[in-house]
This record gives sequence, C-alpha cells and structure tokens, in this order.
Amino acid sequence: MAGRTVRAGRSSATREQILAAAERLFAEHGVLAVSNRQVSEAAGQGNNFAVGYHFGTKEDLVREIVRRHSEQVVESRRRMLAEVSGSGELRDWVACLVRPLTEHLATLGVPSWFARFSAQVMTEPAFREIVIEQSRNEPSMQPLRDGLRRCVPALPVEVAAERADMARHLMMHTCAERERALAEGAPTHRGTWDDTATGLIDAITGLLLAPVTPVPEQDGAG
Repeated sequence: MAGRTVRAGRSSATREQILAAAERLFAEHGVLAVSNRQVSEAAGQGNNFAVGYHFGTKEDLVREIVRRHSEQVVESRRRMLAEVSGSGELRDWVACLVRPLTEHLATLGVPSWFARFSAQVMTEPAFREIVIEQSRNEPSMQPLRDGLRRCVPALPVEVAAERADMARHLMMHTCAERERALAEGAPTHRGTWDDTATGLIDAITGLLLAPVTPVPEQDGAG
C-alpha cells in the first residue's frame, strides 16, 4: 500500500513537471515547433516517451494545460456573475469576461507563460478548437453571453459574433504582450494586471457600442 502511494505521488509530480515544461516551451516556440521528446527532456525525464505515457497525444497535453488554468478562471467568473446578476450595465458584464482571466494571470507570478501559450495555441488551426471548445462548453459562459446581449439588443447577431471574436483576440494578445514584457523586464502600458483589465474593459465596451456600418448588398457577380 505504501509503495503504491509513493508511485502515485511520483507519477503526479512527473505530470506536473511535464505540464510546466510544455506550457513554457509552447509559449516560447509555438505548439507545432516543439516535439513531445523536447517536452520530456525539458521536464527532466529520461524516458522520451513520458509525454505519451502520461497524457497521450499532444492534443491531450494542450487540453490538460488549458483545463488546469480554466478551473480557476471559471471559479472567479461564477463569483462575479453572481454579483452582477440583473445588472443593465454593459461594463459589468464585460468585466465578468475580462477580470477572471487577468486575476488568474496575476496569481502566476513572473515569469508566467499561460497568456503566451494561449496566444500560440490560437494561431494553430489544429489546436485552437481546444480553447474555443473549452469556452463554448463552460456553463458559466451562457449567462455571460445573455447578459451582454441584453445590454446591446440592437446589435445584429452576425456583428455581435464578429465583435466577440475581436474581443477574444484583443484580450488574448494584450495579456500575452504584457506577460512577455514582464518576463523580459520591459516597460508595460499599465502598472498592474488590475489596471490592464480596466483598459481592456474600456476597449471592449467601446467595441460593443461602436456604430454598425451597413454592408452593401452583393450582386453575386464577384
């Protein structure tokens, strides 16, 4: 029994070492540029097949990195949604989109890699669906979407979807750039992650409230 407990502990520690190494390497070099063997070596594993043994495919490894960070983000979002329930203020709902992520990034210390990891994953068609699927299937996202829609009822559905994509990219790359600057000791636009969230909330609120220019009808010739 004691031997089984020790082995389980070692296996758990190995998994954490692999996850940390993979997150860093993927953030710095991109997901496709890094092999499972390189991840195993960076994690201090003599067995080059350690990633496959503990996680399966590279897709499974990426999914696990996303999942372990998402748990804390989701917990924060649920708390915030309970606090703004019934609000008619667009900024309240945008804050529920932005602050759970920035609050989590603030807990990771310096250097951290999750924002840059997420940005890298989203540039790869083979892996971006993992991040989108995580967001789409998370139950706390539906009341958030509903709250946002109630605040901009006149926004056409297709424009709302387009601006949601814009907001996601704005959040992801702003956070990734700040994370990179902090890791390199370079200047940042905002002094704290909380201030960064405020800037993002300002920008996304403005994006959702921006006027909509009608798109000319296509005649089918082009």
